[in-house]
Amino acid sequence: MGYSRRRGAVALAVTALVAPLTLALTAAPAQAASCTAKAGPYQKKVEKFLGRTADGKQSTADCKAIRAFQTKHGIQPNAGYAGPVTWGVMDLMTKQKAVGKNPNKSGKCPTNKGRIACVNLSLQLSWIQDGKKLVYGPVPVRTGRNGYETRTGLKKVYWRNIDHVSTIYHVPMPYSQFFDGGQAFHSVGVSMWNPPGSHGCVNMTKTDAKKYWSLLKNGDDVYVYGRKPGT
Repeated sequence: MGYSRRRGAVALAVTALVAPLTLALTAAPAQAASCTAKAGPYQKKVEKFLGRTADGKQSTADCKAIRAFQTKHGIQPNAGYAGPVTWGVMDLMTKQKAVGKNPNKSGKCPTNKGRIACVNLSLQLSWIQDGKKLVYGPVPVRTGRNGYETRTGLKKVYWRNIDHVSTIYHVPMPYSQFFDGGQAFHSVGVSMWNPPGSHGCVNMTKTDAKKYWSLLKNGDDVYVYGRKPGT
């Protein structure tokens, strides 16, 4: 009986660690973890990304810099450890920056639909184009986590609600533009690189969500393709 209780406690603890951040937006922030003195498996790469001396050795200054990055983007635990999640976010940022102003270089988002919002899940980028003309973006987005993936394919904006509140998660979804069941473009108050992701919606900054609201209307096409890292 005692063993079963311990197993149950461990399971509950694990569940708590991966609970969706969107369900705790109004809760008090968790206490930060202590800064670690241990070098992580991606130490050199993380140091280089942060503009520090890439010697692969953890220093107090390294830990503080890594921890600040983790805290800014909601990476837990924010203990300054150069692990796979932290490096994964940095690597994605680097790939997003490399795209520049040619997000549809591969031609995967249709250019024969007129005004269309494109979502590249692999790079966590979205933009609006009109034919081959880039209208807005690309901008970083935060799409569905593992088990709640943003569904791929050609869709249409079918309902818009500027002050929508989720009936499932009971959290605000400002500037919501629904394109597939309960999945929509909308703004959130967390970093676009905050892991593990949304419950299927395409999260955006308030600035980008407002711009999408002004540029799209009911009936406009949306094309989602690729695969989010980690899903």
